[in-house]
Amino acid sequence: MIALIDYGAGNLTSVRKALRHLGAAFRVPKGPADLEGMAGIVVPGVGNFEATAVLAPEWRGAIASAVGRGTPLLGICLGLQWLFEGSEEAPTLDGLAAMPGTCALIRGDGYDGFGVFKVPHVGWNSLHVVRDSWLLDGVGEGDQVYFTHSYAAPVTADCVASTRYGVDFASAVQRDHVAGVQFHPEKSGDVGLRILRNFLEMAGR
Repeated sequence: MIALIDYGAGNLTSVRKALRHLGAAFRVPKGPADLEGMAGIVVPGVGNFEATAVLAPEWRGAIASAVGRGTPLLGICLGLQWLFEGSEEAPTLDGLAAMPGTCALIRGDGYDGFGVFKVPHVGWNSLHVVRDSWLLDGVGEGDQVYFTHSYAAPVTADCVASTRYGVDFASAVQRDHVAGVQFHPEKSGDVGLRILRNFLEMAGR
């Protein structure tokens, strides 16, 4: 059973649809105690980092404890940013700090050598695979996925795929059984479904 965390940050409907399509059993937990015994946890979300305030401190503690027990965790879009220490968007809020670094605004409305780019970054863009990862098994260099965001995570040792939009940012990260994607796999066609399937397979191990 997969726990799909609902903290009021949107896109649950599309994630639910993708999980159903893949045949995954999932539940939206009513409280942190409901994470006990879950095979995996998905933290989706869109919008302002302020929305993650709902996940502190009881949820953060329960999710961190589950990760400590070996439960796979996947953050999607805002959920990826929450895996880091924090974000410039809401500097007084802490993230889960499962990965070091702070998310920052994409510096837009400039010229990056290819053309003018605007913020937010909305639409299809390509993945540059940085290193092998269970998360990206079967995903190829240059595969296209769908983004909508203004803030992004830095390219660190946890980055398994980066994307160029004015600057290079981490579009997929993975450390052991904790992973995140800045794009929306549930809206990214076969590539996105493959990534979700990879997570489900990790949760089933």
